[in-house]
Amino acid sequence: MNLSLIITLHNPAKLVFGCGCFQSFVNDLEKAGYKNIFILAIPEIENLLSEATGILKKQGCRIEVNTSIRKEPSFEDYRELLELANQINPDCIVGIGGGSVLDTAKLLAATVGSDVDVRSFLAGEKKLSRVKAMICLPTTSGTGSEVSPNAIFFDPDTGGKVGVIDPHLVPDATYVDPELTKSVPPSVTAATGLDALTHCIEAYVNNFSNPITDLFALEGIKLIGQNLLTAFRDGDNMEAREKVALGSMYGGMCLGPVNTGAVHALAYPLGSTFKIPHGVSNAMLLPYVLEFNLDKAVTKYANVAKAMGVQATGDEKAEAKTGIEQIKAMIKEFKIPGCLSDLNIQEKDIEEMAKSALKIQRLLKNNVREVLLNDAIDIYKKAY
Repeated sequence: MNLSLIITLHNPAKLVFGCGCFQSFVNDLEKAGYKNIFILAIPEIENLLSEATGILKKQGCRIEVNTSIRKEPSFEDYRELLELANQINPDCIVGIGGGSVLDTAKLLAATVGSDVDVRSFLAGEKKLSRVKAMICLPTTSGTGSEVSPNAIFFDPDTGGKVGVIDPHLVPDATYVDPELTKSVPPSVTAATGLDALTHCIEAYVNNFSNPITDLFALEGIKLIGQNLLTAFRDGDNMEAREKVALGSMYGGMCLGPVNTGAVHALAYPLGSTFKIPHGVSNAMLLPYVLEFNLDKAVTKYANVAKAMGVQATGDEKAEAKTGIEQIKAMIKEFKIPGCLSDLNIQEKDIEEMAKSALKIQRLLKNNVREVLLNDAIDIYKKAY
């Protein structure tokens, strides 16, 4: 280990994990004594949520529930909700949903009642300073947003995605209840699970990897790689869902210290230009980027493969290649599009996509192999 290496982690002050811990969230809210709570949620859990909020309302707590975030959020979506949140003036903001809901709730909590505009923050002119309590409960095992300092938004001014990253975006408390992931269909379980697997792989094979995040990332790869198929095939198998949820959480813990790499950078144009869901974009590109990177990190990719259950043979490159083939087989079973042409993307679009991806240097600098314009074009063409 490099003794001069300084490792910084930003995680929630309180982290609760396990099936049924949604009730712990309700109990803790009762004890906290908040008077005004703004909840961003998904419609699928409204019945469960109404039971919980009913208890709090009887105590005199005012609760506003909003379920408007149904896709990857834009800064316009955020501004509309910020206007509403400023009118409500909550003392606590709660996000219950997938990454889109959690990211929006996190940025709201960091800016409601503040004069800090997200543009001025991104320009480095002002700093975030959160005074509202912030709580997250994920309903997917994918983004890891519930434990990370990151929030991703579509910027209509540039036509691209922007990462808002700051320690103030880390929730005060997070409750990861795998039972909540039963609210999503198998297709979402698959796509978000592969997104979480990508977080772990790109954190482990990373120019800025470190001994702490390596532990999280490699264990996350093991938990997701060996259980995601079961969770997809049998959504009621809570043991598999619990392991995938834990692996996803570990991946989220890596997003602040080391973040992701070329898979995510090349996936961004698919989401911003063609509105392809984030998990699907990452899943489709993952094996092609791994093949591009392979020769730069053979040992680590062999470790990835063995964590996923590939048998050790002593031939690290062969092990790594088997791991990539295993990922391809998962993508095929999940019926996730295997190539860009399946997504109605035209070959003529590739060069502009590559130029757009090259702008995401905050992620590309993490990649173990430098990605130049021609490299990005070549990866897209192989994925076509």
